Amino acid sequence: MKTYDITVPIFPTMPVWPGDPAVQVERVAKIEEGANANVSRLAMSAHTGTHVDAPYHFLAEGHTLEKVPLNLMMGRAYVLHLPEADLITAEILENAEIPPRTRRILFKTRNSKIWARRETAFQTDFVALAADGAEYLVNRGVKLVGIDYLSVAPFKNSRPTHEILLKAGVLILEGVNLSEVSQGRYTLYCLPLNLQGVDGAPARAVLVGV
Repeated sequence: MKTYDITVPIFPTMPVWPGDPAVQVERVAKIEEGANANVSRLAMSAHTGTHVDAPYHFLAEGHTLEKVPLNLMMGRAYVLHLPEADLITAEILENAEIPPRTRRILFKTRNSKIWARRETAFQTDFVALAADGAEYLVNRGVKLVGIDYLSVAPFKNSRPTHEILLKAGVLILEGVNLSEVSQGRYTLYCLPLNLQGVDGAPARAVLVGV
């Protein structure tokens, strides 16, 4: 079995969603200056890099992250490679031969090349999931949707796709790097920080070949 770390690295010049705070990493205690230990302070959005969206992100009455069951984030998953897609629609998904009983699906698109190139500028033309694609996945019983850029929804049209998924109890995993992963079945382990009362959190996400 091979393990793939699909988490993007967090560093100060990494791309973040427009309007979100940039990542700040500051050493506040330094051994070379006489401190007992090195200590760093971190400041960033809850939706930095590889992260999970809780329902509260787009639903005023939605659950915050600590109420989302961990079992949604761990288990069998299917990576679907869509190299030619610019927008993932219901028609594309209908023709993609997704295995029956798939409950967790991760989309590998041309977005993953952005992470492979270590681009630091935010890209507005990323591949995302259309609203009708979200409805198709809900109707299939999917419970987790992952995408290889910072939003599952198209740029400047983020609400419909998010609302459809989150209202149906589908967990959203954004910002994964699937550049080294082939299409197929895996076991997903995704563990967001245990932050209380929040709309999302950065996560460490790993795929293990089955």
